[in-house]
Amino acid sequence: MLPDDGFLREVPGVIHVGANSGQERDKYAASGLNVIWIEPIPSVFEALQGNIAAYPKQRAFRSLLAAEHGAEYDFHISSNAGASSSIFQFAGHKDIWPGIDYVEDIRIAATTLTRLLETEKIDLNEYGALVLDTQGSELLVLKGAIDVLNQFRFVKAEAADFEMYAGSCQLEDLAEFMRRQGFTLRRKTPFARREAGGTYYDVVFARVR
Repeated sequence: MLPDDGFLREVPGVIHVGANSGQERDKYAASGLNVIWIEPIPSVFEALQGNIAAYPKQRAFRSLLAAEHGAEYDFHISSNAGASSSIFQFAGHKDIWPGIDYVEDIRIAATTLTRLLETEKIDLNEYGALVLDTQGSELLVLKGAIDVLNQFRFVKAEAADFEMYAGSCQLEDLAEFMRRQGFTLRRKTPFARREAGGTYYDVVFARVR
């Protein structure tokens, strides 16, 4: 288990938003975790369902999460099997990964995490950690989950200290929002750097109140 994911030993499960094809499924299964995967791209969602079929404690929902239920977005699908797909256009992302492009747009109506949990009758006592890999829209997802954030012990996200996607949130925005919700930054681990300056991090927030 990676050092950044030590918090997984402290929770019964994970809600992972921006699932892609469920690359972390084996790691989660090895920890015995309950897992909810949320992925918006129809073709990627199909692959995700196949990949987790052998794991009875893991299930998936096809949704785009944002701050408001019913808000519509042009969702830009990326050339790297959808891994860099976003509701935002590339900005500094191209400086680090110039070979990745958008290849297709689809129009998607979003919902909120709060509404999805209510609709699907998901018991948050079975989870405890929220993982966000939504390529710049992390703050929107969190705003749509504000009524339930205090039921999570940990939130993990990717965040940059520069404009990774045009108009997207940055690390300082995320950290300030989480501070106001009663979370503190527990760990910040760099995983990519831009030659012009700026770093992309994995960050873990822990609830303190």
